[in-house]
Amino acid sequence: MSHRRTRRPAPRPPEGTPPPSELARGARAGLADAVRIARWADAALRPGPGGAAPDGKGALSDATAERAAAELGLTPDQVRADWDTARLAGLIEVHGDSARPGWRLRAWNRDDTAVLRGWVALFDAWSLAHPAPADLPPAAVAEAVEAMPQLLSFLQLSAGPVPVPQLLDLLEQRVDELRTERCEIPYDQPDPAADEGAEAAPLPALLDWALRGLAAVGALTYAEGQATLTPLGSWAVWVKLEQICVAAQSPAGHIEQSAEDMLRGCARLRPNAARAEYRAWLAARPVGSAVTDLLTAARGEDALLRGLAFEALRVVGAPAEPDVRAAADEASLRPYALLWLAEQEGADPEDVHLVLSREESTWLWIDTAAAVADHGEAHLLVRHLESAVQPTVPALLDEVRRAGHPRTVQVLVALAAAHPDPALAKAVRRAAFQVHTGGE
Repeated sequence: MSHRRTRRPAPRPPEGTPPPSELARGARAGLADAVRIARWADAALRPGPGGAAPDGKGALSDATAERAAAELGLTPDQVRADWDTARLAGLIEVHGDSARPGWRLRAWNRDDTAVLRGWVALFDAWSLAHPAPADLPPAAVAEAVEAMPQLLSFLQLSAGPVPVPQLLDLLEQRVDELRTERCEIPYDQPDPAADEGAEAAPLPALLDWALRGLAAVGALTYAEGQATLTPLGSWAVWVKLEQICVAAQSPAGHIEQSAEDMLRGCARLRPNAARAEYRAWLAARPVGSAVTDLLTAARGEDALLRGLAFEALRVVGAPAEPDVRAAADEASLRPYALLWLAEQEGADPEDVHLVLSREESTWLWIDTAAAVADHGEAHLLVRHLESAVQPTVPALLDEVRRAGHPRTVQVLVALAAAHPDPALAKAVRRAAFQVHTGGE
């Protein structure tokens, strides 16, 4: 996938939208409990496995939940709920049976953009944060989730309270449209038995669950028979994650910056301009320390910086080889390092990807998708599907579920939210749910 991006003017938010600082203040308030458990884990569980149960699902172990509850004055159920929210918002990242703070937690007090990104990640995953009651058929729940963007858009355009009966009519219309579309789309052919369950599900119950879930993440208020978008919800409907990234820094002045800040400043430059900045930055410091600093930046939680760090290491060339070869032993850096080494050894650019195993290619696909989800635009995330090595979307989702990448759920949720094909989006959303719950 190309890292090349073109500048576009950001969509103008609706008139009366609070400034980003005020929106971030609301997001911080809404995620305060999640931040508290993430910071507790960061301080109380070092060093060691971070309290996640050894099942790869990211749930807290019973002992850790009890300890957190006692120290924070909460119940174990409250602790687990806050932990779950923290994971979905990117405040905590889970790797197998260990957990560590996400980059958003480290930037929480100083970076409004990181806060807003975290809140939008939770907004996109509202149906995972607040699962549907067990008595609602899964097929009907999936239809309700697919229908909610249209209802949210209607709420945003209404700019005020909307009666539940009006939303119920809209939900019914949208569900009918989805069923009609599903019959025309070859992806994920519906199970007739599932359709019967969908027919039997009461739409009022589905709408009530969806509105309560969106209210719980702070996207709307739901009371007295009506729903109203909050300022955060209205803003998020208008401008999704890929439209809230801050403008790139000016290319001037990068020489004196740290590796991480330099890479962030070059993120939206064209490739030739970025390489010129890398060369200037490298020329101002010893090669050894520069390579060390770039690899340190690559080890962070921001996948975009990982890719950019290896682009800068391509400018370094052969002097970086020993350090890059050593980095190939680290799981998160291995795909990038292997590609870098193959290029240094003269592999054909069209064949260089063959040095990666299927699992490594899948990991790299997820990592690149995470970078796009955090810093790109929705259409780029959809286009990223084309770069997968798997021949079909079901095959891709099957291997993505097994990859163990810490950002898998967020990537799938973002892709489902961005993809225009409702049936494919449904399949992606189901895969996200399976990864989140550890199901099959």
